[in-house]
Amino acid sequence: MHHSTRVNDFALKLANVNGTGSASANGLLMTAIFRMGIPVCGKNLFPSNIQGLPTWYEIRVSGDGYQARALDYDLIVAMNSQTYARDVKEVRSGGYLLYDSTWPLDPGLNREDVTFLGVPLAQMCNDNFGNPRERILMKNIACAGTLCALLDIDMKVVEALLLEKYGAKPAMIESNRKALMMGYEFAKENLACPLPFRLETMRENDDKVLIDGNTATALGCLYAGATVAAWYPITPATSVMDAFTKFCAKYRKDKESGRNNFCILQAEDELAAIGMVIGASWAGARSFTSTAGPGISLMNELLGLAYYAEIPAVVIDVQRVGPSTGMPTRTQQGDLLECAYASHGDTKHILLFPANPNECFHFAAKSFDLAEKFQTPVLMLSDLDIGMNDWVTPRLTWDDSYKPDRGKVLSREELAGMAKYFRYSPPDEDFVPPRTVPGVHAKGAFFTRGSGHNKLGVYTEVPDEYQEVVDRLLQKHKAAAKYVPAPVIERREDAKFGIVSIGGCDNAVREALDRLAERGIAADYMRLRGFPFDTAVDEFLMRHPYSFVVEQNRDAQLKSLLTLETAVPKEKMVSLLYYGGFPLSAKNVVDGVSKHLQEVL
Repeated sequence: MHHSTRVNDFALKLANVNGTGSASANGLLMTAIFRMGIPVCGKNLFPSNIQGLPTWYEIRVSGDGYQARALDYDLIVAMNSQTYARDVKEVRSGGYLLYDSTWPLDPGLNREDVTFLGVPLAQMCNDNFGNPRERILMKNIACAGTLCALLDIDMKVVEALLLEKYGAKPAMIESNRKALMMGYEFAKENLACPLPFRLETMRENDDKVLIDGNTATALGCLYAGATVAAWYPITPATSVMDAFTKFCAKYRKDKESGRNNFCILQAEDELAAIGMVIGASWAGARSFTSTAGPGISLMNELLGLAYYAEIPAVVIDVQRVGPSTGMPTRTQQGDLLECAYASHGDTKHILLFPANPNECFHFAAKSFDLAEKFQTPVLMLSDLDIGMNDWVTPRLTWDDSYKPDRGKVLSREELAGMAKYFRYSPPDEDFVPPRTVPGVHAKGAFFTRGSGHNKLGVYTEVPDEYQEVVDRLLQKHKAAAKYVPAPVIERREDAKFGIVSIGGCDNAVREALDRLAERGIAADYMRLRGFPFDTAVDEFLMRHPYSFVVEQNRDAQLKSLLTLETAVPKEKMVSLLYYGGFPLSAKNVVDGVSKHLQEVL
């Protein structure tokens, strides 16, 4: 073995055309590496149209377990002639470019410092497959076979994956196997295998799973006991409801009668969807909707109703690039302020910020407990990168002794023993009054209003009575601070400053902290996981001369929220922003911090 071989530490990028079956081949490679026990991260950078536009898939292998997006590619697989020029540019110096040599490469693309590997993929598929569609689809599988040889991917693992995927379709197994072996054998006979970077089996994934955030979110809703969902399709949130529907069909059917114990409604738009959720929640069901930024915009008025009438509701917001339609298949953290203050007038909502699919699972379940405990909308903010990409994440665990926290709900007996029930009085120590579920007892009936009401639930337009109610709503919101997931705080010795971040930035920031430490720059780290902010957030920001606030939007929305909702002077916060739509990389963070430190010095 050549002494400069790098094992389990490289990145490759596959450049393709949308609609050519590249997703199956990419998934096969990513899953095979995961099954070899090696930490791996896959990012799908796909277009928002259906067919014919460029799509990229990045795979980063890191024995050290880094999972943020890499920006240096050791190998680029150029399968899309439209983007050849751009792809050739992105290979790092000394790297490799694999292309389809059925057609000669334009000499203008040549780079002295890059090794070009030609494989006649289209030619091989045309010679071996008769059906035109099959020829296109198998080209990517043949290419995967070539990569198995070049990178030392365990063929037994790949074989097992094919059986799992196409077990019921022998013809599919046969054609996939044939295409794989074609590519594999060509590489073994014609190319130097393996490349100077390769894979070697590890045992790092024994207690891990490969899952995307939207599937994990749907599981969390299922485990929390959600039975009603209403939604309108929107990228990148649609797969939350697709997964929830599948889980319900499997686990929410009555064994005896075969009837559904769930109700999933595709509404005519997002306004109807949130209305249905609020109605179902008011009637006592655990209910939710999944959407993205444009959907939240439409839901604003009814979110204000749920806040003011104090009705639980759970909203899963899988963020994407705005404003307007923005870029529907690109990721961003652009909805923080929209969600925190959704609706007109004075409103404040509880927000949860998961950073990975494991947290999506747990936070989705927690959203229902918080919504019912505080009788208010709870919004969980995921994003396209977390939601639609496959992540290596700790195996999901569940405490079977879990009891849903339904909050203050009066039983039939409690109501029977009361002289009179008032909807908004008396509040408990968290400023939450007891609610009732329709049909439990005649005394529990009430008329709730989304317009002016006093603490007894009666119509009023008297200033003092109105203020008394909205003041309590603010106290209730503040009381939620100690119940939302606490920030994750990590201290390093001789830290000169802090770094604050949120959601999907986590992996990139952690890796950046290590890179900075190698240069002798130490920093403390705080990742926010919920709003309203706990006192620990103020303390962290106050104890550092300044902190970098890393987020993925143009207008520094997290920094704005921290400025508005804590006593920390804004001079103590320095924004590091990245909002082009691709997932954050450690390099973006290191460069941002270094640039600022040089300017300060």
